[in-house]
Amino acid sequence: MTKEIARADQRSPRAGSAAAGGGPFADGCRYNKFGTYLREKFGCRIRKVSVDAGLTCPNRDGTVATGGCSFCSNESFLPASADRGLTVEEQVRQGIARLRSRYGAERFLVYFQPFTNTHAPLERLVPLYESALAHPDVIGLSVGTRPDCIDEAKLQWFEETARRHFVMIEYGLQSIYDSTLARINRGHDYRCWQNAMDRSRNRGIWLGTHLILGFPWETRAEMLAMAPAMSHSGLNSLKLHHLHLVRDTALGREYERSPFRLLEYQEYLDLVVGFLERLSPEIRVERLFGSAPRSKLLAPDWGRSGAEIRQAIEDTLASRDTCQGRLWRERQTEFAGS
Repeated sequence: MTKEIARADQRSPRAGSAAAGGGPFADGCRYNKFGTYLREKFGCRIRKVSVDAGLTCPNRDGTVATGGCSFCSNESFLPASADRGLTVEEQVRQGIARLRSRYGAERFLVYFQPFTNTHAPLERLVPLYESALAHPDVIGLSVGTRPDCIDEAKLQWFEETARRHFVMIEYGLQSIYDSTLARINRGHDYRCWQNAMDRSRNRGIWLGTHLILGFPWETRAEMLAMAPAMSHSGLNSLKLHHLHLVRDTALGREYERSPFRLLEYQEYLDLVVGFLERLSPEIRVERLFGSAPRSKLLAPDWGRSGAEIRQAIEDTLASRDTCQGRLWRERQTEFAGS
């Protein structure tokens, strides 16, 4: 971690520091928002521009497995501007135009989002990354990948690039439990993710990851135990998704054949608030729930917009007078997963 990133983390307010009725984080929020960090760091509104680099995944192409993750449908979350039929430069140009018009964004992170964006030789990847950085309004990269698709040469390239641009690696994880990772066909275990994190730290690279809450075979206690595990990992930011099933996925087809229990709306609100309470207040939160187009969503259909879900989470935190990190203790023992 660079000194600049370290200082940014140290500025994060600790849980319990707020006046009555407000949250301890910027703008009175009750959890530590990643978007706020970017706005403070760059002095303007930052948005991610998603691009499709035309890559695949090692658990799709046979490198470690076939079929892909059982829950995954890249088509369910990509904006229209992320079109692998276009060059990265054209995707960036179109995406920036859309985000500038819709959100008033001023600067941009190029998000290499679908599939595994380090699953290729470095000599193929570097021109893709550099073409994204060439746009004058792009301040950096966010590269979505897997912990089994990183090596020293790639890390050295990211480390060097991070001296000039903001560089974020988002390692997909989904669960710390090896039994879950096997069941959803991830093709790697929790130790693989821990090793990737160990090799990626102290290079000036911002480190993010994804977790899914709500696998029906995991207990509430197991899900909550992932918060201290993440807090001990050296993570900079976290995305939380509730388990939602989309059409034309292996897990979706399993559900259609034999429906299984998914989290109810109020149940998820309670779970995510409990998770945030146990999460280190130094970790920036990028997402609190998943989403999919209504045409692709199987279940659960909570009948609420993203804005409504986000507000309900914030209202639940406020009604309980709690916040991210309230139950966090730095000396907690990491739960190793099994």
